[in-house]
Amino acid sequence: MIKEAIKRVTAHENLTEEMAEAVMHEILSGEATQCLSASFLTAMATKGETIEEITWSALGMRKHCIRLLQENEIETDVLEIAGTGGDNSQSFNISSTVAIVVSAAGIPVAKPGSRANSSRSGTADVFEALGVNIDMPPERSLALLQSIGLCFLLAQKYAPAMKYVAPVRKEIGIRTIFNILGPLVSPAGAKKVLLGVYDGGLVEPIAKVLANLGVQNVLVVYGQDGLDEVSIGAPTSVCEVRSGLLKTYEITPEQFGLRRASKQEILGGTPAENAEITRAILAGEQGARRDIVLLNSAAAIYVARPNLTLSQCMEVARNAIDSGKAAQQLDRFIKLSRMV
Repeated sequence: MIKEAIKRVTAHENLTEEMAEAVMHEILSGEATQCLSASFLTAMATKGETIEEITWSALGMRKHCIRLLQENEIETDVLEIAGTGGDNSQSFNISSTVAIVVSAAGIPVAKPGSRANSSRSGTADVFEALGVNIDMPPERSLALLQSIGLCFLLAQKYAPAMKYVAPVRKEIGIRTIFNILGPLVSPAGAKKVLLGVYDGGLVEPIAKVLANLGVQNVLVVYGQDGLDEVSIGAPTSVCEVRSGLLKTYEITPEQFGLRRASKQEILGGTPAENAEITRAILAGEQGARRDIVLLNSAAAIYVARPNLTLSQCMEVARNAIDSGKAAQQLDRFIKLSRMV
């Protein structure tokens, strides 16, 4: 099937649903050779992936992933906070810190992530540096989610079939459909998702894909200074899906009484350095790093609590930090993750 798909795509024709899912199966089961996988991914990147092709490919990929919860067990209140990465900003681990803050505000958060790829410190790296056991079996992660409302889902553990395509992606060295598919795996099957993307042109298409995949409340964001987060230094493009309705808009730091800051002010470093940054923010340190965490926490809370405005969500996030609840949540997360 993959050879047929390559011929179709190089002729600038779109894949059928059956073909898209079949190709994902061939690649992720190891049936496709690396040469064929590389040819397919390059051809798709050249043609450009449609919303339907991304949706079907995501469905095909999900069949090769481990689920934290089965479809009949999905907890509708779980929020997933993810990003495509690849923005090359070298910022500290913003979304990892946000996951702690938001869960401290009483919203169950599943945080997928991996080790660093384009940055110096990925979610897995900073959580490990903080003292979190990042290599828990799914049943332990589920227990954490249910007990303290926070868990980390290591990408390599929940998407083991990616080992077949990882060498290909590394060798061809271009962005492919897998840069988009990774955050769509959703091991927790979350119905509420905050997702940052590396390209403004992906904001609306990815929101539509998530809606196609059955996600009920969606916020896809792109900081116009190149961040796959809500930005503190520029307007942020947003696409929101709620109750099947889609709308796009922009938000700025000034809307929330925050001053703009440069990328230099939110730079990170090694996992150990980023862990210290996270601890400092949770301890009440002021500045641009805290502000960007507040902005993104507000966006996440807004996804989970549609009855609140973004400004109200900002206050919820601020209280989670200033009350000490977020710092306490991190301590609980570390302690319970290390219990046998």
